[in-house]
Amino acid sequence: MRFLALLLPLLTCSLPALPQAPPNKPVVWILSTGGTIAGQGASSLSLTEYKGGVLTGLDLVQTVPEIALIADVKVEQIANVPSSNITIAHWLTLSKRINQIFSEHPTTAGVVITHGTNTMEETAYFLNLTVKHDRPVVLVGSMRPATAISADGPLNLLNAVRTAASPAARGKGVLVVLNDEISAARDVTKTSTLRVETFRSPDLGYLGFVDGDKISFYRSPTRRHTTASEFDVSNLQELPPVEILYSYVQPNPVLIEALLANGVKGIVMAGTGAGLVSTVEKNALAKAKGTVIVRSSRTGSGRVPAREDYDPLGLIAADNLNPQKSRILLMLALTKTTNPAEIRRIFDEY
Repeated sequence: MRFLALLLPLLTCSLPALPQAPPNKPVVWILSTGGTIAGQGASSLSLTEYKGGVLTGLDLVQTVPEIALIADVKVEQIANVPSSNITIAHWLTLSKRINQIFSEHPTTAGVVITHGTNTMEETAYFLNLTVKHDRPVVLVGSMRPATAISADGPLNLLNAVRTAASPAARGKGVLVVLNDEISAARDVTKTSTLRVETFRSPDLGYLGFVDGDKISFYRSPTRRHTTASEFDVSNLQELPPVEILYSYVQPNPVLIEALLANGVKGIVMAGTGAGLVSTVEKNALAKAKGTVIVRSSRTGSGRVPAREDYDPLGLIAADNLNPQKSRILLMLALTKTTNPAEIRRIFDEY
């Protein structure tokens, strides 16, 4: 009896209250495209051998019931593929759908896109240039499949919804949220094949962080994006073809010649150092007629400045955009102009 008397107060004591949903929850749309965050492996230890794009967006949301405490979410499946299979058609679909959601549903706080990490930075940057609203668009994924031990997807998704619902995220362009870190679409890149801290912005750093108590921003992007962007893809079904070539010791100019002969509209050179190319490459590029050439760098960080020996050939400096993002900006620029001076202006402003 004495034992029960001691135990009774423990059984009847108040338990910690669960977090309460706000009375008027913000509306957040989740557009799902697949990727590792929606992936499944044969076992919880299948961290590298798994199939991406298996679970649906609704499946992902149902595994994180805490989301319902933060926002009223509406889920829509756009695709369900590994991000290596994302196409320009997917980009156009996402951009048009996001613009439609913001226009037709003015109470929407923000949009979250679940996406594979391999090409996430490219999708994010394309949307950064083509979404016409200042409300948050947040891309999120994971480095471990949903079936893995210590899967990082659920918390990443929760944090992405928190960020999309946050008024502080408004006006900062398209964002990437993983590993509690908030990055700008223009600056961020995947830097590691397997580590959960893979997304970094080598030159400029994170915009902020998602912590348990609040979302904190410490800087804002300064280059043109979203509402300040001049690009409009609402009536486009495709983009001008632009390819990337990687520079290295003793390159074969036949690759450049083949692209020029095939009628490619633009070439981005992933040059050495500050966007340099060999004499062999320079001579081949000098023969380009009607093809716009952009010089980026294979180094992973730093600016590519203009140079007196390249400018007369029409080779445009990419500033600090990496090759894959330079390609996106060049494709969009070519929807407006083929004038090298105008394209230089675009690279200076974006």
